[in-house]
Amino acid sequence: MQHDIYIAPSILSADFLHLGDELADIATADLVHYDVMDGHFTANITYGQFVLAQLKKATDLPIDVHLMVNNPEDAVPLFIEAGADIINFHWEAQTHAHRLVQQIREAGRKAAITLNPATPVSVLESIVDDLDMVLLMSVNPGYGGQKFIESTYAKTRALRRMCNEHRVNPRIEIDGGVGAGNAEALVAAGADTLVAGSGVFKHADRAAAIAELRAAGERGRLVNA
Repeated sequence: MQHDIYIAPSILSADFLHLGDELADIATADLVHYDVMDGHFTANITYGQFVLAQLKKATDLPIDVHLMVNNPEDAVPLFIEAGADIINFHWEAQTHAHRLVQQIREAGRKAAITLNPATPVSVLESIVDDLDMVLLMSVNPGYGGQKFIESTYAKTRALRRMCNEHRVNPRIEIDGGVGAGNAEALVAAGADTLVAGSGVFKHADRAAAIAELRAAGERGRLVNA
């Protein structure tokens, strides 16, 4: 079922010893958020394209690959081949953003750019027309469970204004410290896609956690209706 508000559980918070069961538990979500860390752009290292290829066999949900890596132009072809549905690279790590976006879209995948908390949305002024999604980090990348950065609300509003001025509608995704307590305000500010790691996987009933997040987001959507 297609929803207006997308919930994207981050498997960074999942139990990797029982990953098939974990994926089954989030079947009511809209995306699987797949964080790739290389130990350089971020201090931590997570998983690569081989795990993604296995995930594709275990879920029907689209997989949103978030590349927290240096030299994303080297990683993008690997994750296209492994089956990523959305490829999300950091503005701060790229050299030729437009070229990389075109490469992703020419492969039939959706292209997204991620901004770190200190990066203003104005950097996207010349490329927002070409994006399928923009991810705003609401924590500094590299670790799960961080405290939500409150300035994300104003940044989300600024991005939504830019999109409206350009008459484009990429999805606006928020990642970091997202839960039922701030989902409504984030959607009211202009977001429509919410990444939640511990906000989903810490609950025994993952479907209920997803439903709670979506309901909070839908309340926020009504503010702008």
